[in-house]
Amino acid sequence: MMIPKVVYCFLLAGFLGLNACELPPREKTATSEGTVLTTATSDEVNPDEEYVMVTTAISMPMYVNHDQSAFKRWGQKMGVKTSILGPSEWDVPAQIETIEQVIATRPAGLLINGTDPGIALAINQAVAAGIPTVVYDSDVPNSNRHAFLGTDWYQIGRMQGEEMVRLTNGKGKVAYMGILGLTNMEAGFQGLLDVLKKYPKMQVVGKYDDKANVELAAKITSDVLAAHPDLAGICGFDSNSGPGMALAVKEAGKAGKVKITTVDWEPEHLQLVKEGVIQMLAGQKRELFTWYGAQFLFDMVHRTNRLSANDAASNITNVPTTINTGLLRITRENVDQFLKK
Repeated sequence: MMIPKVVYCFLLAGFLGLNACELPPREKTATSEGTVLTTATSDEVNPDEEYVMVTTAISMPMYVNHDQSAFKRWGQKMGVKTSILGPSEWDVPAQIETIEQVIATRPAGLLINGTDPGIALAINQAVAAGIPTVVYDSDVPNSNRHAFLGTDWYQIGRMQGEEMVRLTNGKGKVAYMGILGLTNMEAGFQGLLDVLKKYPKMQVVGKYDDKANVELAAKITSDVLAAHPDLAGICGFDSNSGPGMALAVKEAGKAGKVKITTVDWEPEHLQLVKEGVIQMLAGQKRELFTWYGAQFLFDMVHRTNRLSANDAASNITNVPTTINTGLLRITRENVDQFLKK
């Protein structure tokens, strides 16, 4: 006769004089780098195990529809708790404060949106507290994060540049915009420029800061069109650049004539591609950021893959440390597949 697991545990406890059902203790080992890795020594999943995502602009549709949706689905599949915390607006200091508050609650793992290099100190505090910590979207290379998953923004810029060259036959005036000063976007800008500089008949007429604001992106685009009626194309690097640029181009009666490439693939972006106002979207695989980022945290906690007798003492992180999740190229030819999703 099979003995139920719970009954077996208590019978064993009676024989051994101890609590045989108690979960094994968590291992806590200081590394030579001053960080502390804390991992579980059991493969069992505790339903009270909590994984926390900390971002900023927590209500941004792009974050809600992609990052947060995938993170929640992962938690449901794994049978663990997931929480999503952070300020409603783009407020990096508030995100840092949230990280510091979460550290005190000792979650199983922390998944942090790498919004700004300034969050490095908070990340380091989490790692030093023994909390597995993964950064997603944009890397914070000056931190002690255990792993990073995200997009190569330089390649986003190159993709847009190569598409703009194709759309304009390698000649004409081009402008671009995004959030100036952000590490990831500046890398994207450089990728764009490195492509365009190979084509002497292409002229860059301006770099603009739209502050991720649709109305401002539209105004900038209108001003650029007024100053350069022969503008051939315009490139966008934040989620609100595309809708703003498209609005101004449509109002000027130049839809399809002024070529537009931009990032992200929200329903509005996809519809503008369908209408022929935007010619290409460089889409990020954002669902992969948080699904696999969370899985990395889980694998660290449960030591899914053990690379030595004691990975922590050996200064080994038992998950990949840097993952490039790749890009989606969305045009009028394949946009229906994304609209159906």
